[in-house]
Amino acid sequence: MSIIKLLLKEVEQEAQITRNMLSIVPNDKYDWQPHPKSMSIQKLSNHIAELPGWLTMAVTTDGLDFAANPYEPTFHNNTADVLEVFENQLADGRANLESMTEDELSKPWTLRNGDYILSAMTKYETLRMTLAQTIHHRAQLGVYLRLLNIAIPGSYGPSADELEKMAQFA
Repeated sequence: MSIIKLLLKEVEQEAQITRNMLSIVPNDKYDWQPHPKSMSIQKLSNHIAELPGWLTMAVTTDGLDFAANPYEPTFHNNTADVLEVFENQLADGRANLESMTEDELSKPWTLRNGDYILSAMTKYETLRMTLAQTIHHRAQLGVYLRLLNIAIPGSYGPSADELEKMAQFA
């Protein structure tokens, strides 16, 4: 199996887990944050929804310069809109990844802020970092939801909430 096909499979697996997590964010909790230094649920959910767009960026560009292209996040206040952003970014990222060749995976991709280089990787490494960022921030969201006493779905197996529910029927 090609590396691109493996990446596409991983994108789909992670997308389903992410979709499940984003779909349970209560609309009345978008302003909540666990600590003053932490992102609000609104900012975190919107960031997670936008991350599949980095797949497109990794495939179609040689890098990102924050000095030339300042980050302007979206700020949706409800789950339906956040999921719509996620699905649109995912569809675009998937389509671009499908159009990529194996040879392009080894091309360089640089993240910078003007002359300051934040990271210099291959396009493959950038694609993997995008998936890792999604997993990382999705786990943050899971902690936020747990702190709000919201039952969370499992990621790579059943969550404690799902196990508890299963035990009730055993």
